[in-house]
Amino acid sequence: MTFAPEPTLTHGQPTKPASATAVLYCNLGTPDAPTAAALRPYLAQFLSDHRVIEIPKAVWWFILHGIILRVRPKKSAAKYASIWTDQGSPLKVWTAAQAAALAATLGQRGHGVAVRYAMRYGNPSIASQLAALKAEGVTRVLVLPAYPQYSGTSTASVFDAVYSWAAKVRRIPELRFVNNYHDHPGYIAALAARVRAHWAANGRADKLVMSFHGVPERTLHLGDPYHCECHKTARLLAEQLGITKEQYVVTFQSRFGKAKWLEPYTEPTLVALAQAGTTSVDVMCPGFTGDCLETLEEISMEAREAFLHAGGKNFSYIACLNDSPEWQEALADIAAQHLAGWPTEAGPDAQALAASRTSALAMGAAQ
Repeated sequence: MTFAPEPTLTHGQPTKPASATAVLYCNLGTPDAPTAAALRPYLAQFLSDHRVIEIPKAVWWFILHGIILRVRPKKSAAKYASIWTDQGSPLKVWTAAQAAALAATLGQRGHGVAVRYAMRYGNPSIASQLAALKAEGVTRVLVLPAYPQYSGTSTASVFDAVYSWAAKVRRIPELRFVNNYHDHPGYIAALAARVRAHWAANGRADKLVMSFHGVPERTLHLGDPYHCECHKTARLLAEQLGITKEQYVVTFQSRFGKAKWLEPYTEPTLVALAQAGTTSVDVMCPGFTGDCLETLEEISMEAREAFLHAGGKNFSYIACLNDSPEWQEALADIAAQHLAGWPTEAGPDAQALAASRTSALAMGAAQ
């Protein structure tokens, strides 16, 4: 096996980077453009992941390339086009902004830590960002997924991408991984602050619907903790808000294929609520740290239409954490907790480097 070439090293004169410690903030990913041509390779990469689709490869290859990639790119492109912004994909915009805020907050707390963001599918890839950090002299990397609840379909897939990169590297940096933070006090407090702010500005609906991304039900029976962690997040958030079990409901969205997924499903639940006489709902997506296709199109557009068509009167979507100050502080708390024991004190050089990287990340988010 041929390993990737190592950065140039002058023996006897080791490099002294301004920061040898980094945080890699990883999200799911997004196509480069809202077009069928851009969706095709993105979906091919996403749906070829054995963590996402647990079907024998030979069988799935014919389904994916013979049917799905011939039909789905055009349909998905139309959905992406409906939420695309002048700055690009909302998911990428928010991920870049959160990484920039994380770098700034850690810097303000005295941590000389480089922060980059990466996408599991699409660009910038996890491998490219790890290679860039290594080239800069980083020797310690904390891998921080943007997924509060652990799932083999998402969190573990990020880790797979890191392992795949490391398998081709001669000198591997020290690596740490954040599995979850579904019950982290700062994360729960940030969610609660988001809901309270929405209620203060818009009033409170009859029911609070917490919609999490779905996964096949069989993963629960095979030992995936995702379902339990979603319900714990919901319970802790309800306690923070002071609401009872009768005042909120947990649902799961984004079902794909014909298999049974975690229930209850979000849209049918909203239709049933409207038909049973619930006139107003507040809907939020606690498992998404930034707004994206699944929240802006699937929930705020499609689910809204379904609820109103079924007889509901008022549908309010509560935005994701996005640029919430409470979330910026919580994300820094989570990173700092997992960085403990690694040297991260920020000297003048590290502070200057962190400032320049924060500026670069912010510019990337605005482009």
